[in-house]
Amino acid sequence: MTNNAPDTALSRDGFPAGFTWGTSTSSYQIEGARHEDGRVDSIWDTFSARPGRIRDGSSGAIACDHYHRWPGDLDIARALGTNAYRFSIAWPRIFGDGVTANAKGLDFYERLVDGMLERDLQPWPTLYHWDLPQALQDRGGWMARDIVHRFTDYVDAVTRRLGDRVAQWITHNEPWCTAMHGHMDGMHAPGIRDVASALQASHHVLLSHGLAVPVIRANVPGARVGAALSLHPIRPASDSPADTAAAHRHDGLRNRWFLDPLFGKGYPVDVLDAVRDAAPRIEAGDLEAIAVRTDFTGLNYYFPEVIAAAPGEGPLHARVVHREGVERTAFGWEVAPEGMAQLLERIHAQYGPPAIYVTENGSCYDDVVQDGRVHDAQRTSYLVRHLAALRDTIERGVPVAGYFAWSLLDNFEWAEGYTRRFGLTHVDFSTQERILKDSGKWYQAFLGGPAGVSKFPQV
Repeated sequence: MTNNAPDTALSRDGFPAGFTWGTSTSSYQIEGARHEDGRVDSIWDTFSARPGRIRDGSSGAIACDHYHRWPGDLDIARALGTNAYRFSIAWPRIFGDGVTANAKGLDFYERLVDGMLERDLQPWPTLYHWDLPQALQDRGGWMARDIVHRFTDYVDAVTRRLGDRVAQWITHNEPWCTAMHGHMDGMHAPGIRDVASALQASHHVLLSHGLAVPVIRANVPGARVGAALSLHPIRPASDSPADTAAAHRHDGLRNRWFLDPLFGKGYPVDVLDAVRDAAPRIEAGDLEAIAVRTDFTGLNYYFPEVIAAAPGEGPLHARVVHREGVERTAFGWEVAPEGMAQLLERIHAQYGPPAIYVTENGSCYDDVVQDGRVHDAQRTSYLVRHLAALRDTIERGVPVAGYFAWSLLDNFEWAEGYTRRFGLTHVDFSTQERILKDSGKWYQAFLGGPAGVSKFPQV
């Protein structure tokens, strides 16, 4: 069930004036330069070196070599016609040992931000996109409460250096993945499999967000701050009471566990009851700190989840099941633009943030280069249909203020290595040549970027 026909009626004019249009990337996925200019190993360097952890046995040691090729990559972002660029700052470049700031690391991000401003791209840095310094993991990482203070020290150093040029700040990318993929199912670094560790890590991530926000505001007059959450619409596998209850429990840990405390509601009581002794240790004042006022909520949306009751399976007695007869990406993720609309409307209705940004949205397909072009009709269709759903959501009164496509470049896709491609720009990882895909050309035409820019040679 595939619909690859573009919606020719879709126009940028259908979105509000002043809307933010961008692409997203992250440091470990594109930068490379593993040990250059004082960068030390992150948990992903360690994790990638363990046999069997990365599908193709690769790592982000070189990735897209963005550390050296960033001017050309920013040229691509500008050529698309975007007015913003979301990137992340590598903690291991700034505070390798958690104590001493690395001037060369700060210098790199200063050059990168200046390059954005020169191209009329508004910088949107994410302060944590999963690449924790290994030295801090050795002290307990996100399971140890001290990490909260190490994070605020890092945030203080970065915002002091860049705060005169950067107003928009995202504290964390996808706390669910940091905690649950990193500490419960072990799919991501540091590869721990323990429910209690995951829940404690999630609490420290949220607390570090809460304590970082006032640090950012103190260093950056007029700062706008938020977090980017990975959220999923949850559907029961059937109308049975058991599946309906299981879907509610799953929603509790997948979505409400993060949304509720960020908006002053504390952790969901039903999830705390379900996890029992695995619940995190919470100190006086923690929940108030987590619920600090923010200026926007970021939504990373990819796919819905279908849930069936599974007695005895995990603390929630619930299981994600595969629904038949639906369109899917090459990653196996269901294509459901209406799911993004549902989430945006839910966030607006239940939590009421001042603004919402779609900070990630994209698709993975098995791209082929033919005669110097990538004809990725499925990705183009995905992009068009999600933007159409976004337009309709805004027309219904949801305060969405921006959209960032994932991703500017094909990159290191975490545990999948280089086997999955999400980029609007194809990257040949052997030559580092960049080729704008047809989906990128569609986005370029939609945004009114300069036509004819499609091939970007290695530099």
